[in-house]
Amino acid sequence: MFLKEFYSGPNDRVSITPEQGCSFAKDIANDFNPLHDVDSKRFCVPGDLLFALVLDKYGVSKNMNFTFAGMLGSGDVTLDFPETDDDQFDIVGSHGKTILKVDRSGEINNTESVVSALSRNYVAFSGHNFPHVLVPLMAKQNTMINISRPFVIYESMTLEFDHMDFTDPQVEMMDPELQVNGKRADAFFKFQIKSGDKVVGKGFKKIVISGVREYDEKPMQEFVDNYLARKNTYLEAMSAK
Repeated sequence: MFLKEFYSGPNDRVSITPEQGCSFAKDIANDFNPLHDVDSKRFCVPGDLLFALVLDKYGVSKNMNFTFAGMLGSGDVTLDFPETDDDQFDIVGSHGKTILKVDRSGEINNTESVVSALSRNYVAFSGHNFPHVLVPLMAKQNTMINISRPFVIYESMTLEFDHMDFTDPQVEMMDPELQVNGKRADAFFKFQIKSGDKVVGKGFKKIVISGVREYDEKPMQEFVDNYLARKNTYLEAMSAK
């Protein structure tokens, strides 16, 4: 599968370098969150890379829930992907901390083309949530992130399929939702999964935003402009190679 260049190690022990995590975020997910930059002091491996690795190693189950219990930084930590048929299992780091909790049930599809297509489509959907979806959503709710120290956590995601007899799954955005409670906001990015012109499943990604405040268009737009400028600079450099 396309993930081979983004990790190293045997099937049950996985190591991800900052360079690999950064490359996945920018080249596959189109995600330019500074937390995924190689030189970031707060670097963390993209959650979508861990999600894709689970699908690669365990297949796609009819029902799946992923809960991100911790962040994988730039330290010398390997991940344990257990050989298991259990419906519930954890991805644990060599430091003893749980990084990802997986809950699955139902029929499993291990077809490589299906797993690869679903991974690529979901990751592309997920990486476009900021700024294209989240910023208009925040403006509508008159709330915004703390742009001086943004704290946005990928908390969980869920997949539910009507059946497993499908090919070439495509992820399509549905109406997102933002729930604001004081200084915290929960964003739900809902999607449906289609095979051809038929809907075969659905799901949502949940992120948690801490330290939200009243929406201020000028600084928010400056933040977005800086984000897009970083993205364009990187893409121009890549196209020049």
